Amino acid sequence: MKKAFLNWSSGKDAAFALYLTQQQKEYSVEKLLTTVNSEVDRISMHGLRSDLLLKQAQSIGIPLEVLPLAGNVSMTTYNKIMEEEMLKLKNSGFSYSIFGDIFLEDLKQYREQQLQKVEIEGVFPLWKKDTSALMKEILAAGFKAITVSVNAKVLDRSFCGRLVDESFLADLPSGVDPAGENGEFHTFVFDGPIFSRPVTFQKGQIVEKFFTSAGDEDDDCFKKEKEAWDTKFYYCDLISI
Repeated sequence: MKKAFLNWSSGKDAAFALYLTQQQKEYSVEKLLTTVNSEVDRISMHGLRSDLLLKQAQSIGIPLEVLPLAGNVSMTTYNKIMEEEMLKLKNSGFSYSIFGDIFLEDLKQYREQQLQKVEIEGVFPLWKKDTSALMKEILAAGFKAITVSVNAKVLDRSFCGRLVDESFLADLPSGVDPAGENGEFHTFVFDGPIFSRPVTFQKGQIVEKFFTSAGDEDDDCFKKEKEAWDTKFYYCDLISI
């Protein structure tokens, strides 16, 4: 099989992408790669504690590689760090990078362009799947997940820290993607067919956080339009037990 690493977010999409890849047996996933905010020791995207990330990887049984990043990293610096990491993986025999992306065309193009620089091919097992049907597949397969971050622009506080099940999906407001593919919510998967045992945790506090752009006009991720930024989010802290 083709040697691959999977970009591991700790959430349902990455978990289901791994599950499908293992079933299809074209790629051998031999590493999970996650970026972590080195200042707080939590996953960069949605604040999950690193010890729970490690427990996930141990239960899955695939080596985890953690890539530390500063909490306020520019896109230019991020691209440089990632290119160096991709080169290391390429030199270790990895030729394929697997993602759980579903339908964000610009994100897929960005990933592929960055990978082309080091001659690694992007693989997208969930690409263009209908997200309503996809969520039913994820639940039917036995995956269990909890929301750890929600965008307060589209979801209220009550959606943070909820189990993702049929009731959760039924309660989502109109216009919110069932899989949260537009960033409406992020999840932590704690059980399912890829796990040897459930990851145990307890819910901590739900906190409200506000963010602003720290970029400049030379940074790819800078936006002049204030309304382009979603600035308010709820986070549910999970504590390993």
